[in-house]
Amino acid sequence: MKTEKIPRATVQRMAVYVQLLEELIGRKQKVVSSDKLARECDVNPSQIRKDLAYFGEFGVRGVGYYTQDLLQAIMHFLGIDRVWNCALVGVGNLGRALLRHEQLRERGFVIVAAFDCDPFKIGEVVAGHEIVCTRRLKEKRSELKVEIGLITTPPDRAQRAANHMVEAGFKGIINFAPTRIHVPQDVTVNYVDFTNHLISLAFDITHRTKPSTQASG
Repeated sequence: MKTEKIPRATVQRMAVYVQLLEELIGRKQKVVSSDKLARECDVNPSQIRKDLAYFGEFGVRGVGYYTQDLLQAIMHFLGIDRVWNCALVGVGNLGRALLRHEQLRERGFVIVAAFDCDPFKIGEVVAGHEIVCTRRLKEKRSELKVEIGLITTPPDRAQRAANHMVEAGFKGIINFAPTRIHVPQDVTVNYVDFTNHLISLAFDITHRTKPSTQASG
């Protein structure tokens, strides 16, 4: 399996499949068809089969997929059948919300340390985490075996936070700050900008509700 050839959209759909399969298992459903998966995930059955074919042969003809086996296989493929230790930099409103986010821990993404450069925040305890000076990130990363960094700083401080993470040896960063950051090629950065999602949604609503304007243009 060459994961570099797997489309990002497929990986994103896999995460949706995980959520659905967990719901089905919770309802004691042991088998699910590709048609059922497709309907629930709003894709066509052929797309389901194509996605799953990237990492193995699944399903029994005339029966469907065994939900528990398929869930375990997808979780292993995605790398979420283990615990990932995370460190958060920037303990503002969003940072505090993430520190209290129980579903992250339940999914296996455990925030084990919180950092900030504000001297008035250092030493404060939030959701069981004592806020530590960001300059100690490298020291704490080694001690706590952190692999993923979460940036929730203001935009003008995001690059500095990223620099500390790169220096500490992080290979994966989620940037919640609404700005782009620059890191070496061997460091993966994913961006979560709520404003962009709202803009995209506004576009979809605008053009869905005004089809006649679009047609006559």
